[in-house]
This record gives sequence, structure tokens and C-alpha cells, in this order.
Amino acid sequence: MLIGLDEALRYAQKNNIAIAAVNTPYFEGLLGTIAAAEKAGVPVILQHAQVHESTLSIDDIGPAMLALATRSEAPFVLHVDHGEDIDYIARGLDIGFNSVMIDGSTLPYEENVARTTEVVKLAKERGVGVEGELGVMTGNENGDPSQGIADETLYTEPAQAKEFVERTGVTALAASFGTVHGMYHQEPKLNYELIEQLRDATGVPIVMHGGSGLSLDEYHRSITRGVRKINYYTYAAKAALDAALRAADEPNTILFPKVAKAVSAQVESDVAEFIQALRPGA
Repeated sequence: MLIGLDEALRYAQKNNIAIAAVNTPYFEGLLGTIAAAEKAGVPVILQHAQVHESTLSIDDIGPAMLALATRSEAPFVLHVDHGEDIDYIARGLDIGFNSVMIDGSTLPYEENVARTTEVVKLAKERGVGVEGELGVMTGNENGDPSQGIADETLYTEPAQAKEFVERTGVTALAASFGTVHGMYHQEPKLNYELIEQLRDATGVPIVMHGGSGLSLDEYHRSITRGVRKINYYTYAAKAALDAALRAADEPNTILFPKVAKAVSAQVESDVAEFIQALRPGA
């Protein structure tokens, strides 16, 4: 079943957890994530990012995401991740996505405010929540190699974040405080005090991007300070590739469906572990 972004974030706040937000730009990953969510008993956000259009179009995977989420008894949010322009976000809404993110973080501040405000206006007409982003993270959402360390000069500034939320009316704020997109090649150094300052200044849930590859302690310390949504893609996709290679290398593998089944099972296991990691004390 579908629930709204607001409802999922309220659940996270009430239960002091973060919601797993998983990008699934391949069908086996979608099946595995759905299965993991159904067993977990907590809301999960299914995502498709605009950068993944080169892998699989939202016009192709989006209807499958909608159909599988709607028929399930588990609660799902269907989220357009890292939308770069309003036309792409509108495409997702027309398919049936019920949550969107506009990423204007690389734009000049006033342009980011203007573009985010425009998306919020569109989303309100559809009764849909909006995630905005302020501050810049290194790496990219497609899982390509990153430098593995954050640039503190690009971290989100609390006073500006407060103004951004007030002017745009976003539901949640993705912020830069020490994570990066892609694979970590150096130990991340998260600024937990900044997370708390951002939450206090803005009054909205904070979103962690680059959520793959952190330790349980790093997840839990972030959650207790106000992170309520954590994005996940790279490490699940890497686990899927490893499973595919193992299955393909087995002597009795002669057809692709055996590989596909192994990939779905591995993603289910990996995402289940991630969901559990975001539940401190559970």
C-alpha cells in the first residue's frame, strides 16, 4: 500500500528510527527490496533517481514500482529521487509517484530556492511531500567512484537552512554533514553536532544521502540527532553484482533466470540488514 512521505516521517519520529529509502533501477533490486520491506513491518521508501535514466527509465520501472507497492500490504512511499528539473518530477507524478525530491544543491542559493518553491507548489496540488537539498556532497548518485571524503566547506549552514525551509515549505531537508555519494575509500567523519543544529534550526526531518557503507554506530548517532530518512543504493547494487557473478560462475548455470533469482535474494538480504540497522534498540 502507498503512504505519504509525511506519514512515513511521522512514523520514524515517533519510533526514533530512520526510514530506509532504497533506489531500485533494476527489477531484481525492486523485487528484493519489496520482499525485505514486507518482512520488516516498517515503512520503506522506493526511489528512482533521474541519474538512473541511463540504466532504466522511470517510464519503464515506475509503473512496476507502483503496481508492486500498491498491491503489497506493507507501507511504501514512491519517491522521485534527485529530480533535476520540474518536467522530470512531473513525469514521476503522472506515473503515480507520491513523493519527490528536487535537487537544486549545485545551483546558486536563490535559484535553488526558486526552483524548490516551484516544485513545492506543484506537489501541493497533488497532495505530495517534497524533499529539498541544501549543501553539496561529493561523489554522485550513480555509484561511480567518489573521493570518499566530504568537503567541509560545502556543509549545510544551519541559519541558511532555516531560511531555505521557511521560504520553500519543503517537507524534509537533505543536508551535507559528512557523507558522500558512492563507495567510501576513506573512513567518513560525520558532524553529529551539525545534524542536531540543522534539525533544531529547520524543524523538519533531516535526510542523509550517501547512506551506504556506514557503521551501526554512525547510523544510530545520526538518527538520535534528527536524521529520519537515509538513502541507500551503492552497496546494495554492489552486493547484487557480487551475487550475479557467483551465480553465473556455478557449473550448472546455463540460463539467466538463475542469476536473476540470486540477485533478488541477495538484495533482499542486504536491504533487510540495512532496514534493521536504522532501528536503534530494536
